Order: sequence, then C-alpha cells, then structure tokens
Amino acid sequence: MVDHELTGAFAPVVTPFHADMTPDAPRFVAHCEWLLSHGVGLAPFGTNSEANSLDTRERMTLLDHLVERGLDVRRMLPGTGCCSLPETVALTRHALGHGCAGVLMLPPFFYKGITDDGLYDYYARVIEQVGDTRLRVYLYHIPALSGVPITLPVIERLIRDFPQTVVGIKDSSGDWNNLNAMLDAFPGFGIFPASESLVSRASAKGAKGCISATVNVNPQVIGRLCREWAGDEGAALQAQADAVRSIVQSFPMIPALKAVLATHRDDLSWQRVRAPLSQLTGDQHARLHAQLAACGFTLPG
Repeated sequence: MVDHELTGAFAPVVTPFHADMTPDAPRFVAHCEWLLSHGVGLAPFGTNSEANSLDTRERMTLLDHLVERGLDVRRMLPGTGCCSLPETVALTRHALGHGCAGVLMLPPFFYKGITDDGLYDYYARVIEQVGDTRLRVYLYHIPALSGVPITLPVIERLIRDFPQTVVGIKDSSGDWNNLNAMLDAFPGFGIFPASESLVSRASAKGAKGCISATVNVNPQVIGRLCREWAGDEGAALQAQADAVRSIVQSFPMIPALKAVLATHRDDLSWQRVRAPLSQLTGDQHARLHAQLAACGFTLPG
C-alpha cells in the first residue's frame, strides 16, 4: 500500500447501473477517470456510491476494473466497512492487495447503543485479522445514518494502539463543534470533513481536504478550494462551492447527483438508482437544473 499522506478533495464515487440494475463498470471507470483528470481523488463505495446496496463481489469487481484500467491507486480510498466483520476484512484485504492508499471504514451499523469498548474491539479485530503493516485505515463517522458514533475516546484508543494504521477519519456529522473537537484533540491526524462548505474553516485548523458527495459534479472548484483555500481566490472558491452544494443537498442527494450527470452528459442511464432509492420526480429534476443554471453551474468537460 502506498505510504503517503492523503490530502485534497475526494469523491465518494456514484455508481452507475445498467437497465437490469447491475453495476455499469464501463461508465463507472470512465467517471473515475474524469474525476482524476480534474485533480481529485476517489473514495468509491461510500454512502453516495450506494455501497450498502452493493454486495462484496460487486464492490471487488468494480475496484478490479479501476486497477486493470491503470487508474492511480495512490488516490483511491475505497469504503470497506460492513456490519459483518468477516466482510470488512475481506474487502479491506482486497483493497490492500491492489495497493490502494487507504480504506474508509464505517462502524458496524446494525446494532445500536453499542459501547465504546465494543466499537474499539471491532476495529481492532479487523486490523489484527487483516494483519498487514501496509494497512492505512480512515474511520468513517456518519452517526445520522449509521446510528453508531465514533467517539473521541474510541479514536484516541485506536490512534494509541495502532498509530501507523489508524491515520484519519471522515467526519460526516455535519456538526462543526464535533469536527472542531477532533481537530483540537488530534493534531496531525488525517481529518476530512464531508462537506466542502467546511473546508476553509477546517483547513485553517489542520484538516486535510474533504470527502464530499458533490465532488462528483464539481471537482474543479472543490479541488482548487482544498488546495488554495488560503490564497487570494480562496473566498471566491468557497462561495462557488457553497452555492452548488446548497442547491444539490436541498434535493435527495444521490438521485440529484445522478440527475446532474445524466443531463450534462446527455446520458439518461446515469439517472438509475438501486432500490430502495428513487429517481427525482420530473418537478424535482426541473427545479434542480433551473437552480444550478441560475448560479452559473456547468459540468467540467
């Protein structure tokens, strides 16, 4: 596994589907190539990838396609966290075997009210069973969906006991106070907010970039923001990123992202989402694109 610090913007890559709702590997690979060409990294099999609607074989096969096509594994951070410890181990070993720069690992999210000891034990067992010093784990804190918060004491214990392995976290809490507490408690840790709207504030305190859904459609602006937030154009880049984010997140996020790609690429197959999600209604679709047009948004070439 590539041993270097990850920084910048990463896209939790949306997953296209064929008409029979199997993953569309050619479109997936092409989208990943397009994202990399615009200077951002890949975090496939995250929330906005519909990862928890994919089985382990589908995830592995899509990652195989990326690697076979020669995409840069140094900019890949695939999601591997599952409820089942053996599945998490299998997905993590698979990503490690391909040399990915790290893995993004959800907590086991079915059982609620688990103790900090139980959550620590889960991560520790995954690390021990993978059993490879090349492993780099980025924790994935998304309590609104997982129902399992990764508390500061758990993070502290994991860093203490696995300092070369547990190297970062994606904070999808949307709570500045929580993100700020992480930044204060763990200086130098690879902390990534899940929204580009927090990039300037968080980067000033040591955050490494962002892992954001809207990187899928706005990679140039968000990528530049993560690199240039402190520069002369930082405020303008932040405002541009915020405008697009505000519009897209006012709709169901995953179908909205896919609607943007479908329209701007003139490829309606991009609209498909796997059940239980639903495509945008006609009215939602029209409002989304009218609002994006009004703010001057265009998909980069």
